[in-house]
Amino acid sequence: MKQLFFIAGMFIASLTMAQSKYEAAMTKGLQMYKDAKTVADFQETSSYFERIGDAEKNQWLPFYYATSALYVTGWMDPKADKDKIAGECSVILTKADALDKNADLYCMHQQLDVMQMVVDPQTRWQTFGAAASKALADAKRADSTNPRIYYLEGRTVLGTPEAFGGGKAKAKPLFEKSIALFATYKLPSPLHPNWGKDEAEKALAQCQ
Repeated sequence: MKQLFFIAGMFIASLTMAQSKYEAAMTKGLQMYKDAKTVADFQETSSYFERIGDAEKNQWLPFYYATSALYVTGWMDPKADKDKIAGECSVILTKADALDKNADLYCMHQQLDVMQMVVDPQTRWQTFGAAASKALADAKRADSTNPRIYYLEGRTVLGTPEAFGGGKAKAKPLFEKSIALFATYKLPSPLHPNWGKDEAEKALAQCQ
């Protein structure tokens, strides 16, 4: 019996160590993300997170952050090949999709769709605009309390001409809803996505 308890204790201890190792690696990656300033920094951060995901096998968060860090590079340089970057991001994000279906992943899909749409809005609106809208609809079905959904929806509406149902007046309630949800939103863990509140507040200020 003592031997069984010993074996069980060793098993639990090994699980705890493995979890701590993962959490430590993720914490390091999040700090890298926070400190990143150049395209090279974000590319390095993306690769770092992807290596964590490939090693862990069952964690979607590393692939989410790997996608997010690479996505940022598409906006840092006006001449960046957004189609190429979005394509590379999609390959990584597919790994996360295979592990989970949740609002933050759908929000990431929406951002990639928008990135490709802005390359040529007039000709791509029907394809990528529709895909972006579907991604947010899927996000709402997954978790309608996620505040980032309404921030991203507000950004889309804000960037849409008033003649087509957009503009500040239509976007304002969405940013207000996002901020209200942030007031009660509880993170599943310290490692989960926690961005959007500051962005929503700045966007709301644009609508005043």
